[in-house]
Amino acid sequence: MRFDLLTIFPEFFAGPFDFGIIRRARQQGLIEINIHDLRSFTFDKHHIVDDRPFGGGDGMVLKPEPIFRAVETLLADGTPGEGQKRTAVVLMSPQGRRFNQTEAEKLATECSRMILLCGRYEGVDERVIEHLMTDEISIDDYILMGGEIPAMVVVDAVTRLLPNVLGSETSAVHDSFSVSLGGLLDYPHYTRPAEFRGWQVPEVLISGHHGEVAKWRRREALLKTLRRRPDFVEKAGLTDEERRWLDDAGGETG
Repeated sequence: MRFDLLTIFPEFFAGPFDFGIIRRARQQGLIEINIHDLRSFTFDKHHIVDDRPFGGGDGMVLKPEPIFRAVETLLADGTPGEGQKRTAVVLMSPQGRRFNQTEAEKLATECSRMILLCGRYEGVDERVIEHLMTDEISIDDYILMGGEIPAMVVVDAVTRLLPNVLGSETSAVHDSFSVSLGGLLDYPHYTRPAEFRGWQVPEVLISGHHGEVAKWRRREALLKTLRRRPDFVEKAGLTDEERRWLDDAGGETG
């Protein structure tokens, strides 16, 4: 996977991609991350990338010319051929569709390259959205200073879903919100010592009975989701037994 990030503040990304699993994935050639200064795609001596909005109003709007020039230059450098995975050209914007685990899995599966435009100010010229972007993504319903932090979130979430990035091929399979969990939150995790300050690890987890462990994890994932995100339970496609679990748990979910 190749990531190209377009920003007017390239220094913003100095550091975040140089640690942990993302750093290792870069070193192993599993991902490539390139940071591009949008101002370098301007031709005026002042490198102007924004202007006042037509019709009046507060703030400034990112101009279309440098954005089109930047994206078209990048696309000319290694655009996937027919039959290959697609290149996503993404505007990070609070007006985009909400980014979640399903979206991350979709991008990780469908794309071999992502060009991420980090919006700023009041936004970008609408012609960029209409004629250049393939995707418009928001990380949630709030406003940040710009698209740089959301772009980091997307790179991080998508990278960990790529083959060979995590230490175990099943590590991402059981994440909260993943398809394998039916969109539920993850089940509780415990490690050694088996007793800490009088608190015991659930007996089933040290029983060696894999079937019972799997059943316990599913039940606990359901209960945790019911307590914290009941809206997800409604979409989980529960079995009759799982519905009985939730009915029996009624009092402990308040």
